[in-house]
Amino acid sequence: MNLADRIQALRKAKGISQEELAEQAGVSRQAVSKWESSQSTPELEKLILLSDYFGVTTDYLLKGTEPIPAAPEHRPDARIFTVVATACNFAGLVIAICIWVAWQTAASVAVGFVLMAVGCAVFAVGQYVGVQKQDAKEFFALLNVWPLTLMPLSCAFNMIDGVLGGFYWQLMPIPELSNSLLSYCLCWLVYLALCIGTDIVVWGRRKERCSSEK
Repeated sequence: MNLADRIQALRKAKGISQEELAEQAGVSRQAVSKWESSQSTPELEKLILLSDYFGVTTDYLLKGTEPIPAAPEHRPDARIFTVVATACNFAGLVIAICIWVAWQTAASVAVGFVLMAVGCAVFAVGQYVGVQKQDAKEFFALLNVWPLTLMPLSCAFNMIDGVLGGFYWQLMPIPELSNSLLSYCLCWLVYLALCIGTDIVVWGRRKERCSSEK
């Protein structure tokens, strides 16, 4: 086992991705990929940083003179936080729509935003305390762009549509068909383009990252 193998083994034992290790080391993910494929060697400063982060000596990294720690640090999986956060965000959107349908009150938007704020806070906690943070971040972006985008876009659309149309408007969790069918359809097209475009970009980057870490 050489230096590249030891860095990769330590990273996997800690349950983190190349990107997460890159953040800790203050380098790019490509740099970590090159370390693990023996295309380059970390500088002395980075070796010291890696030894401190993994809890091993520089002698082990360079020569393999001590065993890999048998029990890696136990930290929660950030993906669990993402699941809970996603449930909160979708619940916020659904509850906001249900309140609006039942009572037609702008308070529906406030309730939805509060629940979504809780969901985003749960996700942030997972990014701070958990492992597999990059996976969690990607899945959060893929799923939550849909509920998190709809209400702000709807509120903005209803306000602009009302001002341009010269009629009374309300904050709503979904777009209101009140001015013209054309503007209403345009709002939904913008929403779909934002969400689908985000998912395509995030999924493409995920595939690229996964293929580089094989």
